[in-house]
Amino acid sequence: MKPFPFEAVLFDCDGVLVDSEPITNRVLAEMMTELGWPLGPEESMRIFTGKAVKDEGPLILEKTGFAITPEWLAGFWTRRNAALDRELVEVPGAPAAARALYEAAGGRIAVASGADRHKVELQLRKVGLHDVFEGRIFSGHETPRSKPHPDVYLAAAAALKVDPANCAVIEDTVTGATAGLAAGATVFGYSPGEPGHSGAQALLSMGVAEVFTDMADLPRILREWRTKDGQATPAATTLS
Repeated sequence: MKPFPFEAVLFDCDGVLVDSEPITNRVLAEMMTELGWPLGPEESMRIFTGKAVKDEGPLILEKTGFAITPEWLAGFWTRRNAALDRELVEVPGAPAAARALYEAAGGRIAVASGADRHKVELQLRKVGLHDVFEGRIFSGHETPRSKPHPDVYLAAAAALKVDPANCAVIEDTVTGATAGLAAGATVFGYSPGEPGHSGAQALLSMGVAEVFTDMADLPRILREWRTKDGQATPAATTLS
């Protein structure tokens, strides 16, 4: 069996491991509407998916006239977390894929999310993945800059003591993929064709190495990855 071709695998969380975006954006849309910006969940996903709400204060101020405060953010997180605790489910195939890649990479996997730590840990516990990532969970709220900047991926790679260039990053949005590419990693895009995920062509056009539609395929895609003259090339097709 050939060696696993990456030193580490770094996962986004929302939309990659857990199907959280419809829930989060429903709550966010309700709260934007309460502030005077009538917004539906799908429009909220188009605007906010892949971004930290705390970083979108200027847009919210422009649309509502309200400058978000720590108290407002705390209220949003409380309502969001309660909804996630009631309703959250995993992305189909993600738990098995994460466990398979934990074994393949010798335990060198991590979550690098733009969300706050409490949300990430709540979600991983909810879908039974906290034990797989415990001690290797990174939040963009705890780095100088969140996605699309590379800070959270650089922090994860540094903690694992690996070169980001030898990491595979798993993302589902242009914002997150931008962060992974800026870190120097090989980025694989999950694009199942549902709201809340960036489209395959948008991901490919920005330099994502390969796009796949079924999380169950991810362990095979990464195991079969080849490098040639220092450049990563897919072992099979661009779309799985």
